[in-house]
Amino acid sequence: VARFLDHWQPDAAAFLESEMWPNLLAASRRRGVRLMLLNGRLSARSQAGWARAPKFARRVVGAFDVVWAQSDADADRLRALGARNVSSPGNLKFAAAPLPADPAELARLRDLLGDRPRWLAANTHPGEEAMAAAVHQRLAPLHPGLLTAIAPRHPDRGPPVAAELQAPRRGAGDDPPSSGVWIADGLGEMGLLYRLFPAVFVGKSLVTDGGGQNPLEAARLGCALVAGPSMENQADAAAILTQAGGLKTVGDVDELAAWVDATLRDPAARHTAGHAAQSAASADADLPQRAAAALLALAG
Repeated sequence: VARFLDHWQPDAAAFLESEMWPNLLAASRRRGVRLMLLNGRLSARSQAGWARAPKFARRVVGAFDVVWAQSDADADRLRALGARNVSSPGNLKFAAAPLPADPAELARLRDLLGDRPRWLAANTHPGEEAMAAAVHQRLAPLHPGLLTAIAPRHPDRGPPVAAELQAPRRGAGDDPPSSGVWIADGLGEMGLLYRLFPAVFVGKSLVTDGGGQNPLEAARLGCALVAGPSMENQADAAAILTQAGGLKTVGDVDELAAWVDATLRDPAARHTAGHAAQSAASADADLPQRAAAALLALAG
């Protein structure tokens, strides 16, 4: 720690989320470095652990001159441990830029798909691909030309999933079929898919060992969203999107099929939900600039 500080000689420093390193904080304070906790996060479980050593906890969190918490709940927990100058101006996770997409390929696929009914099961985990395929089988007679795209969370699962469902695969160079299931296992193409599919299921949420994948990437691109009940790893984002009307929760395959059916039948409602999701996900777009200004102000 001493060698690090001797070399860089910082005027101010920002620590992120829950990365509160006692030795580095203490040494920085002794040298007069101004400290900021940015996007501070402290779960109820972690708070209980810190509270078992209250003096030590107060010394650690009290080292920060300014604390910006992710949420009001995080702010309250940090204050309870002894943090000073605590506020909750937003969550940096909501400030990322939309995922990119290749413009030429986006235009080509949009032209290929036209106005066909379609939906995407995104970042799926084992078991959810079969659920998405079951939804497709149920709804295909009701929506002629229906395309169900399945994007496994790990693209290397594309070949076995395609073999299981007997479906064409993006990773093998296959374009979407005229109707049916398409395995969208291209690497780094979620930005492309979210622009092509306005109705999206958030994966890792209908499996028992889930927790949910990040719904914000799809929300930033205006997708209407649905997820299963297991979204505890994305609780804050899910709560904000749900409150805004951009995310619905379903309990099983039957409810997922009903949501996809209703969303395909009502483009206006789908657009409203997508706009709500996009607005909520973009609420903190200027937070990085505000954080940079706050840190520079600390540095003097």
